[in-house]
Amino acid sequence: MNHKARKRFGQNFLHDPNVIERIIVSISASHNEHLVEIGPGKGALTEHLVTDAGKLDVIELDRDLIPILQERFGTYEQFTIYNTDALKFSFASLCRDEFSDLKMDKLRLVGNLPYNISTPLIFHLLDNIAVVQDMHFMLQKEVVERLTAQPNTKAYGRLSILVQYLCHAEQLFIVPPGAFNPAPKVESAIVRLTPKTHGQDEHKLCNASPENLSFIAKAAFAQRRKTLRNNLKTILSAQYIEQCGIDPGRRAETLTINEFVSLTNQYVQFLEA
Repeated sequence: MNHKARKRFGQNFLHDPNVIERIIVSISASHNEHLVEIGPGKGALTEHLVTDAGKLDVIELDRDLIPILQERFGTYEQFTIYNTDALKFSFASLCRDEFSDLKMDKLRLVGNLPYNISTPLIFHLLDNIAVVQDMHFMLQKEVVERLTAQPNTKAYGRLSILVQYLCHAEQLFIVPPGAFNPAPKVESAIVRLTPKTHGQDEHKLCNASPENLSFIAKAAFAQRRKTLRNNLKTILSAQYIEQCGIDPGRRAETLTINEFVSLTNQYVQFLEA
């Protein structure tokens, strides 16, 4: 356990037993579920998850932590370590036929995510959303605010739109810096992301893929102070924007997710015309 946190891996090890308990209760894992922990560190959450879950895979990039995790949890038959980069990992590869009878065909993702890769990792996980049951992550509070942000707020942007188009996003509670060793300079928060099904989805579906929605949102927010007319002029003319029932003079931060979906559908129709 004598392992010093490494800045290049963005390591801050959770040690507060009260926070750990609140996270475990929030996850509420059961023996017929397949959990995947990203960045287990020294195993603060792992020691609870390994006894609660039917199958637990952990993904750890720091090879010096592998012997520690193997020593602590290697005797559990349901435990597997992957010494790899979560940003490059295929989560769908964990959904094997042998687990289908155990209701483990979808994954429950958990993790104290490194702050330096949290946003690209969220986008990567959204690419794997088809095999995900839900996600519980510890993130920098600012990132959680972006995930759950509503229109007309400073935190609202492309990440908010894509995440909330695909998932129900809920901030559960705040975690102070003192819960970690070493203590980060910012507050953290726990977020729960639950993928939407077509039956639950209140948003209109895109004519194409979420990548198109992300593309439109990125362009619309390219310069936050500018209007849609200016930011989207090389993609959609003011006339096309008006056909969606949207004033081209509005700024991106004022649009609802449904309105972004309408713009995306219009963009796809324009490409196919």
